[in-house]
Amino acid sequence: MDPRLEANRANWNERVGVHITSRFYDVEGWLRDAPLPPPEETDFVGDVHGRNLVHLQCHFGMDTLRWARAGAHVTGIDFSPEAVREATLLAQRAGLAGQSRFVCANVYDAPAALAGERFDVVYVSLGSLCWLPDVHEWGAVVAQLLKPGGRLFIHEVHPFITVFDDDGERVTYDYFADAHSPLVVDDDATYTDGARLSSTTTYEWIQSIESILHALLDNGLVLEAFREHDWTVFQQTPWLEAGGGGRYTISAGRPRVPLTFTIAARLSSTR
Repeated sequence: MDPRLEANRANWNERVGVHITSRFYDVEGWLRDAPLPPPEETDFVGDVHGRNLVHLQCHFGMDTLRWARAGAHVTGIDFSPEAVREATLLAQRAGLAGQSRFVCANVYDAPAALAGERFDVVYVSLGSLCWLPDVHEWGAVVAQLLKPGGRLFIHEVHPFITVFDDDGERVTYDYFADAHSPLVVDDDATYTDGARLSSTTTYEWIQSIESILHALLDNGLVLEAFREHDWTVFQQTPWLEAGGGGRYTISAGRPRVPLTFTIAARLSSTR
């Protein structure tokens, strides 16, 4: 595997232990409340009962298993063996083991790891694409995983907001940087509460909206919907305010910028 991805995997292996016990994820509350996928996602994806869904970069499976609760047969893919182990345990605790499986694989190796299996839905959740050096190859993977006519759904951090520094005040990073110019981050903290990390170096890439759309269109997907949102689900900058439903938004009266986006696309039935 790319040594940059190896460094990222070491970091994420450690994050799993921190995240599984964090207040941010609140696993015990999740088990108690048994949430379904949020309405803004089911509105795009539709009824998944009896359908096969694969979640790329699934971490320890909380978002994956929401779709199992909605009736899908789910497969989670993650390059962290610690994440896959915890996801499998979480599925058992939630009573969803019969509707789910978790496979340890680099996202680029997912078609081989799944032996060419194809799915009704490919699902990609917040905070995924920035960890991939080649978004066009990712688009090819999506096309390989979808059945003809199958659907992709993405809810992702908007790349516009990622060019700013941690205070959200200055443009610091290059929106148009290529795969050879990752953001090299040395940080012993994760985005949740909890212990510090020892594997601190990570590599991230800003994927422009143009590059994401071309990754899909060039690989035979047909765009069905694209929306930009003025909300996110974590406090990415200090000036975001907590609102209802677990969302963070820009305070009233201030100019708004896109914080997340959603894409729905379908693989051409002729492929």
